[in-house]
This record gives sequence, structure tokens and C-alpha cells, in this order.
Amino acid sequence: MNSMDFIEPILKQFKNKQVLIIGDAMIDAYMWGNIHRNSPEAPVPVVDIEKRESRLGGAANVALNIQSLGATPILFSAIGSDHNGQLFCELMEKQHLSCKGIQQITSRNTTVKTRIISNSKHVLRVDEECTDPINEKSIELELVKLLESNSFDVIIFEDYNKGLLTENLISKAIKIAKKLNIPTIVDPKKEHFFTYKNVDIFKPNLKEIKEGLGVEFDVHSSKQLATNVELVRSKLNAKGILLTLSEHGMYYQDQTNIYKEHAHKRSIIDVSGAGDTVVSVAALALACGLKNEDLMKIANLAGGLVCEKVGVVPIKIEDLINATK
Repeated sequence: MNSMDFIEPILKQFKNKQVLIIGDAMIDAYMWGNIHRNSPEAPVPVVDIEKRESRLGGAANVALNIQSLGATPILFSAIGSDHNGQLFCELMEKQHLSCKGIQQITSRNTTVKTRIISNSKHVLRVDEECTDPINEKSIELELVKLLESNSFDVIIFEDYNKGLLTENLISKAIKIAKKLNIPTIVDPKKEHFFTYKNVDIFKPNLKEIKEGLGVEFDVHSSKQLATNVELVRSKLNAKGILLTLSEHGMYYQDQTNIYKEHAHKRSIIDVSGAGDTVVSVAALALACGLKNEDLMKIANLAGGLVCEKVGVVPIKIEDLINATK
């Protein structure tokens, strides 16, 4: 029996799941053009723009992955009451994603990351954003209302340090999730690294775990790896740590077990969005009650598959099925 034979029946269960994604959503904007000259005003190149495109990014890309896997995503996020906020809602509607969890705040900008690309090279990135913590009580109340009026199978925290996920919001959401028996998974950033206490799965990458602990360690040393991962797990009282190790694969550790999965040999073209895919697949596997070792296997497979695509591309369920045959 193929060690991946368990995947196809599990994937069929994904379509019955409803997923709440709490996190920082944004617009990923792209400008493509050519450089033929330098500016007479300053020693910088002039890019003649030929094409523009705006896409859903951040936590909204996780929603796209969940949708692509056949499940129903609900995104809880905050955007501005500005032109880009309107554009964000239009992009959501175009992708048939619900806007019922989107909070528009008049005092904030909608986060937009604009990449300028010339001759297939990333020349410049321009960020428009407000990263101040959102401490409006109304946001917390809206989240509580959404949690208590819907039946969610799993909650994903997608933290980009853009201000939505404050300590209060995080602790309140986890507390309600525990009360309602909804499993939780976190894709963290440095600022609130140790705020996500009592979650089911905490999913940092190697850079994030080193930054969170403020230490360097040798990923090839089983002892150092296990010691540092356990330090994070015990500090957070998390059930398990799912650590993505880039070309070294994936690592899972809970209170009693350690599992390691090597990266599948693939033609790596672009790693953009791989973390979003991994957390999406892991969340749905968690919602289906998959064993931790198998959860890691399916997440590792999915993360590798999207790296074969150019740009940020949601994982397709057919690609996962075909990869197991």
C-alpha cells in the first residue's frame, strides 16, 4: 500500500468544512514594464509600465487556498474605508469569497504591496499600510458575533503584524474556540510569537522560530532542534509544533512524539505562497481529525507542489490527488 493512499479519502472530506481565517489581509499589486533609460532627476531607472494587476494577498490568499481545496472560507480582517478597500471587496466578490467578516475602518489605509517588475526581475516594492494595533472594541465584538453565530470546523490565525491581531483579540478568540471545541492553528510572526497560548498547532518556519526564541541553532542537530521546538511548545502550551524547514522538509513535535518528513524532490520555481498553502492544508487535515504524522505528510506534499508554479498560486485538490498516484 502506498504511504500516501490515505490522502484521497481525506481530501473528499475537505468540502464539508467551514474555516474561519482571522488575519491581516492585503492587496498584492504588480506592475510590469521595461527599463530603457535613467531618470534625469536622480540616478534611478525609469520603468515604462505596460501592465498592472491587483490580487488578494496575506490572509486573503489563505482564503483562496481553502476555497481551492473545496472547503468554505470566511475571512475576518480589517481594511480601510478607502479606494483600495473598495478594490479589495471587489476582488473578494470576483473570487466568490464572502465579505461578511471584513471590517472597514475609516482611520486606516488598506494594506497594498506593489511590486515593480522589469525584464523578469523584481526592481522595487512599495508598501502602503498602517500597522498600528487596532484596539477598537467593536472589532472584538464583531469577531465574537461571527464565532458564535457560525459553525466553524477550524480557525486559522494568519499574522502579518499589520495590527488586527492584538493580544486581546488573540486571547479572546482562542478562549471562545476552546469553549466551542474548534481546533486552532497559527501562522505566526515575531511580534506576537508567544501570545498564541493553548492552540492546537503552531506553525512557524525556521527563521521565525529562531527570531521568536532569539537564538541560533543547527537545524541538522536532532538534539538542538528538539530542545528548541519543545521550548516553544511548552511556553505556548501548544498541543503541537509544525515547523517548516524549506528545502529540509517539515518537522512535527508534540509532548510525546517527533515526526520528520523530507522535502519531495521537485523543480522549485517560486516559493511565494507556500506557507499559505501549508497552513491551509494542515488546518483542513486538523478539522478532519487526521493523525499528526499524516497531517504533516499531506501539508509537506502540498507545500512542495505550489513551489513548482510561478507566483502566488492556490493549491488545487486535483494536483494533490495526482501527486499521490
